[in-house]
Amino acid sequence: MSSFFLSSAVFVLGLIVGSFLNCVIYRLEQGSSFLKGRSFCPLCKHTLSWRDLIPVLSFLMLKGKCRYCHQKISWQYPLVELATGLLFLFIVQTQLTWNMEQLTIFDVLYFCYLLIIICFLIIIFVYDFKHYLIPDKVIYPAILISGIWLVYERQGMINTAYAAFGAALFFLIIVLISRGKWMGVGDIKLAFLMGLFLGWPAILVALLSAFYLGALVGICLIMSGRKTLRSEIPFGPFLITGTFLAMFFGEKLVDWYLALFLIK
Repeated sequence: MSSFFLSSAVFVLGLIVGSFLNCVIYRLEQGSSFLKGRSFCPLCKHTLSWRDLIPVLSFLMLKGKCRYCHQKISWQYPLVELATGLLFLFIVQTQLTWNMEQLTIFDVLYFCYLLIIICFLIIIFVYDFKHYLIPDKVIYPAILISGIWLVYERQGMINTAYAAFGAALFFLIIVLISRGKWMGVGDIKLAFLMGLFLGWPAILVALLSAFYLGALVGICLIMSGRKTLRSEIPFGPFLITGTFLAMFFGEKLVDWYLALFLIK
């Protein structure tokens, strides 16, 4: 199997999974099950056909409007599909060095584990961005799966446990000091998941990246007049962006951080 064919197949898989994640996000918002019923337009409730559900392409062909009610479709749908496809592709390109002739069951399971956690993180990103809330229905299963994988892998369990509890404790202190004004309880749970998923020292890279990005975006929003110092900004998306940066560019970011404090 050529590298190009594998990458293309994984990217297409990501697009399809991204379409499913959009369904999960919408039904979480509505409090309904994503396991039952066919997909429908969230505006006019018309049941969608297969030609309305082609990831990204359907949105482009319909010019961003529902085929039936002609109302605008949210950009969330193609963006989530593209993001999922690209993240799946990055996993193949940066996290896996498979020799197809020497592929093991562990390699396949690790690949599936990464894809599953990526999906959970995407859902949390979008949901927290829209509703300033990290749903327990998503974060707890993700923590459980990461914990099971940690036990199965049996490598660096102690350091990873320290990373998870340390990150969660750090956010718990912030929540207690601010009385929930700076961070929420959901951020504590997400930090714990990040520690389980990334381990040490990648969790440090993720947290530093999240705080830098959060500060930069916050300053830009305040300067543009869209937010004030008293405005709430969901921190989950920054934590998840930091997780992806640590996952894909961790070593380069560590070198960059060290260079900032290196005295020549």
